[in-house]
Amino acid sequence: MTRHEEHGEAGRGVGRRSGALRIVGLTLAGALVLGTATVGWVYWHLNHNIRGVDINSALGDDRPAPPRTTPSPAGSASAAPLPTGSLNILVLGSDSRSGKADKELGGGDSSGARSDTAMVVHIDAGRTSATVVSIPRDTLVTRPSCPLASGGSTAVAYNAMFNTAYETGGPVCAVKTVESITNVRMDHYIGIDFSGFAKLVDALGGVDVTTTQDIDDDMSHLHLKSGHHHLDGKQALALARTRHGIGDGSDLGRIGLQQMLVKDLLGQMAGTRLLTDPAKLYRVAAAVTASLTTDTGLDSLPELIRLGQSLNGLTSDQVRTVTMPVVTAPWDPNRVIAKQPAASELWASLR
Repeated sequence: MTRHEEHGEAGRGVGRRSGALRIVGLTLAGALVLGTATVGWVYWHLNHNIRGVDINSALGDDRPAPPRTTPSPAGSASAAPLPTGSLNILVLGSDSRSGKADKELGGGDSSGARSDTAMVVHIDAGRTSATVVSIPRDTLVTRPSCPLASGGSTAVAYNAMFNTAYETGGPVCAVKTVESITNVRMDHYIGIDFSGFAKLVDALGGVDVTTTQDIDDDMSHLHLKSGHHHLDGKQALALARTRHGIGDGSDLGRIGLQQMLVKDLLGQMAGTRLLTDPAKLYRVAAAVTASLTTDTGLDSLPELIRLGQSLNGLTSDQVRTVTMPVVTAPWDPNRVIAKQPAASELWASLR
């Protein structure tokens, strides 16, 4: 499916992709709730659920330059004003945390973890508008040499699938690959895993979705008739992973389903009275934090809360959502490549 075709059905594709920012919003919304409702050891436990990766140290100076920022006024840390500068966040959804839970849900093992969802969230200066760009996992790219935690580095790979960057070198390689194809520096990284997503849906009591076509996908084990459905965590995850049972089986179809699902999930979370149900609040908070891997700039509740507070002025009608322009690879009908010059022009607009 081409970018042109995505926008053909009365803008429904764009509406679905408006859920892209919702993945970040869901994480931040959970963190904001926690900031007012947790104390003592509960706060400590949830804070230590989040895994951090020191991406800045791993990549060093071999990356796009950060944007110029205006220094914040001097003052105490507690009274420091919220940041207002532009921001780029790479959001990945993956089965990266191997183990029994992920395997039961169809996740990969430690040598096969890949990113199924990739979005670059660009927040404009002032943080009242944003652009969300989805990168299809089947895009062929030049994967750069990436540093390995065990030492050494990977070799450059040409015409590699985009989602192999995570498999090859984890969050560090995923960030470096995105920066190499966009020439846009990623200020932060947020990764969400399979089992944590399923647990979050279950903690909320399931999620209501409306599908516009029958889904019959033996690969994800999901079979749904067109219409309204109440899904538990395992079913919701299957919907997020479905691609073979809809449309032409391309990754672009899955992107639409994922973002529709997250949008519905965030809406359900917003409508749930979590603050009046401490037990449910804890289950939701535990699921959110346990599913996260972030860069070290966001690997604590205070840091997530501060980021969330800085986005209070950002509403859905101020978010532009697009998919990176792609065309079918001339040498492989099952893969896509960036469409030029449209892709480069899009990334240039985010610098």
